[in-house]
Amino acid sequence: MRKTHSLTAAKIKNITKPGYYADGAGLYLQVTSKGAKSWVYRFMLNNRRRDMGLGSLQAIGLSEARAVRADQQRLLTQGIDPIEHRKASKAEHLIKLAKASNENITFSQCAEEYINLKASEWRSSKSKQQWSNTMRDYVYPVMGSLPVSKISQEEVLKALNPIWNKKTETAKRVRQRIEAVLDYAKAKFYREGHNPAAWKGGLEPILPSPNKIKNVQHHKALNYEGLPSFMTQLRAQDSLGARALEFLILTCSRTGDVRGAKWDEIDFKKKIWIIPKERMKIGEEHRVPLCLEAISLLEALPRLEEFIFPGQKAGSCLSNGAMSAVLRRMDYLDRATVHGFRTTFRTWAAEVTNYPWEICEMALAHRVGNETERAYQRGDLIEKRIQMMKAWASYCDLQDAKIIRLPA
Repeated sequence: MRKTHSLTAAKIKNITKPGYYADGAGLYLQVTSKGAKSWVYRFMLNNRRRDMGLGSLQAIGLSEARAVRADQQRLLTQGIDPIEHRKASKAEHLIKLAKASNENITFSQCAEEYINLKASEWRSSKSKQQWSNTMRDYVYPVMGSLPVSKISQEEVLKALNPIWNKKTETAKRVRQRIEAVLDYAKAKFYREGHNPAAWKGGLEPILPSPNKIKNVQHHKALNYEGLPSFMTQLRAQDSLGARALEFLILTCSRTGDVRGAKWDEIDFKKKIWIIPKERMKIGEEHRVPLCLEAISLLEALPRLEEFIFPGQKAGSCLSNGAMSAVLRRMDYLDRATVHGFRTTFRTWAAEVTNYPWEICEMALAHRVGNETERAYQRGDLIEKRIQMMKAWASYCDLQDAKIIRLPA
């Protein structure tokens, strides 16, 4: 039997030569070339020798080192790797410390942390503002000041119930955003357990399916038969908002794309407006054919700033409500919305022309086909869209709409 407790305090004090000095049962005193002394527990596991540092002689005396070695040996007899067990214990301790220090993090603090972290991933700064606004308006009043670790399904439902049936699309986004923040909180050890904002296995049995809630309000859209008359009235309006709305109709663009349009995006020679991917909803560059009417409109505008339709403040674009204000002054708000003119175009294209579905969808900057189809069809059919937008402009300009038949 190997001798144990070979070392004594006196022996240890007199050892100066570098090396390993056995005390027995796997405990060694390690002496370095610089004279530093520390304890090592040496053991075999899975036919491989492992050395586990137990601490310096200054921090752990001989009797304490023997006790620590005995603890590690007990783990070994249970088939537990002492080194891995210590790592796991340290990690668990750090998690407990993190939880203790984070237990007072409020939901609003966690949400702002998440928003700032993710903002760089989002395509536009508008996304960050939309997140902040929905949190401010619908979530923070209910749970913003509560510890994020204490948020339960009760608080989530208090935030969602008032808007679930009345503002269903907004409520869907609010729920998704609460869920994302709480997922982030769990990953950061701010909370633990099931996410109370999760739909599957959580809120689904409690709230009506948002896809089945009735009275879904679509954007009001002017009937295409009434568009030529509307355009005549619109062109009589003398305001920048009216010109922006006219440009929006002629290009079938979204409100945000027109408001953010810049002069350097316009290729007057090729008569094309190139919207960079950073500003596009689909995250891809979009080329918009410009008819002669759109070009004439642009040429008549002053170029005082980078924005084609500048706002009242220097360096800003036209306000979000400027084009709606034009409809209000024209007494059209009960029949049309700014976004609804895209529907007017789409209905006209379907009922009056023979342009293929994919060309009409591309004109609206919609994704066409699935990922596989898009991998093979990488063009944007710009030449065919040029002809379609000319026909659209002609219709808007009080000329008879013509059915256009494209060659096969």
